[in-house]
Amino acid sequence: MRSAHIRSVAIAVAVTTAATGLTGTAFAAPATGVEQQAAAAATTAAQVVAAARTAALAHASATGVGTGDELRAQDVMIDPEGARHVRFVRTHRGMPVLGGDLVVHLSSRLAYTGVTRAADHTVRPATTEAKLTARQAELKAATAADGEAGTAALVVDARDGAAALAYQVSVDGADGSRTVVVDATTGAVRSNTPDNDEFLSPKVLEALHRRGETLDPATGIAAQALTGASVSAAARYPATAHGFGRSLFVGKVPLTTTQTARKSFLLKDPTRYGTETRDAKGKETESFAQGTKFTSTNDSWGNGATSSRGSAAADAQYGITQTLDFYKKTFGRKGIAGNSKPARAMVHWGRKVGNAFWDSDCGCMLYGDGDGQEIKKPLVVLDVTGHELTHGVVDATAKLEPTRVDDDGNQYGEPGALNESLADIFGSNVEFSANNPKNPPNYLLGEKLGLAQKFLRRLDHPSLDRLEGTVDYWSPQVADAEVHAGSGVSSHAYYLLAEGSGRKKIGATTYDSPTYDGSTVKGIGRAKATAIFYRALTRYMVSSTDFHDARIATLQAAKDLYGASGVEYRTVDRAWAAVNVTVAGTTAARH
Repeated sequence: MRSAHIRSVAIAVAVTTAATGLTGTAFAAPATGVEQQAAAAATTAAQVVAAARTAALAHASATGVGTGDELRAQDVMIDPEGARHVRFVRTHRGMPVLGGDLVVHLSSRLAYTGVTRAADHTVRPATTEAKLTARQAELKAATAADGEAGTAALVVDARDGAAALAYQVSVDGADGSRTVVVDATTGAVRSNTPDNDEFLSPKVLEALHRRGETLDPATGIAAQALTGASVSAAARYPATAHGFGRSLFVGKVPLTTTQTARKSFLLKDPTRYGTETRDAKGKETESFAQGTKFTSTNDSWGNGATSSRGSAAADAQYGITQTLDFYKKTFGRKGIAGNSKPARAMVHWGRKVGNAFWDSDCGCMLYGDGDGQEIKKPLVVLDVTGHELTHGVVDATAKLEPTRVDDDGNQYGEPGALNESLADIFGSNVEFSANNPKNPPNYLLGEKLGLAQKFLRRLDHPSLDRLEGTVDYWSPQVADAEVHAGSGVSSHAYYLLAEGSGRKKIGATTYDSPTYDGSTVKGIGRAKATAIFYRALTRYMVSSTDFHDARIATLQAAKDLYGASGVEYRTVDRAWAAVNVTVAGTTAARH
């Protein structure tokens, strides 16, 4: 899967009032007063941003904010206990700073309490005079990404230990859009990153090809007839309706839809921000408006087989709405970006596309129908959707990015691996939240894909994934590991935090989680572990966060939620030590 691409962003202050605890039947935690938070946030957002900006300048030695820097608020988070956090992106002399993001932390009285920053160095480039013209940069970018370049814009690239003047160029290539960063002095290509988060990486697709293995998920045809739509206020249109889908992978599922006339229904959910699934009809488009609307005369969708175009649509719509429900009921998060906007989907995307991915430009999930060789069916599986939409959540918060991308599109480095891990962690939680008997929840990813090893990745013992070579423990080599391989480090830490080490059966699945040092870890439960990782992501992670930084972030999150003397805090520390991530992992030792 490709991590969110780097782009300059027009920022408006957005207030996030997500609960830090977990609520609902599956997640039991103390009430957090989301409604009260929302009211407080609405009245204090401007004050919080102003206080955070002032604090960033006053504490320049800690925050790294200097002359010529301007901070633009991306997110304001107000915790139930009163702490405030403001996530900023930065410009320098009017130019966006790549890797310049930071989170300023404040007390309930708006006093500065600390900072989490991506760049640990000055973001001031040695020169602000470009030797390359914009046109020269566009030509280099077009060559590097093999496509048609857009307009080059000057930026400061502060991602790699120093700051350099560069051009950022969007390129529309044959294999999708990419963002290319070209050094404005030397002309060297500093990065060439795919814009989409693909579920199957080039590495795993090549491994499938070498093995002669196919991905052929089992589908079931639901034979029962679907009942008619239940509609409220049916005499007035549009109206909310309640129909059913016969999906490929999770059987007969309820779908909330829109009734547009007496016998006319649209696959659009008005109760979930207008979330909608459309038919791309084989086009490789990133424009949702170009998708064809799914309509029905009886509010039934699909037949449980690929012979109906609506079957994949039923899976997609169900998966997206279940993911939205998970984030809302668990964290109070309204929509993928926390802005009450829809998360949309286009199925039947492209021709012979054996993948599924989150497209941040479109704000869509895009699903191909399979390439007919390694991939036999659309990848509209529930945990695939949960995984990919979580990339959208990361894109809206920490923006974790790989440190490099090779010519084949494989990504490397710990921040990108952490991105993949969080997508697996929260993707598995979507399954637990949905609790669909046709797709029993577990800590496995891709268990319905029909692989010989029975899953794509797993959180309890990551190295059982032979396809991607996922690792169980941190080592210096992980710093430049392929992101799916490296993701095992934090996924394993999360599982140990939630469920503990050793052999355990949950539902129909048996787990046996080892530890690096032979220690025994007793888990604190999935609810608390998930709360800690989500709070760490949204409050204490930035674009360059690696595994050792993630340890610090989750410790701080555990301290916020449960106190520094609590068993939760101690277990976070033990879980990371059990995957060989400890305080001893200094920057020098890591890199």
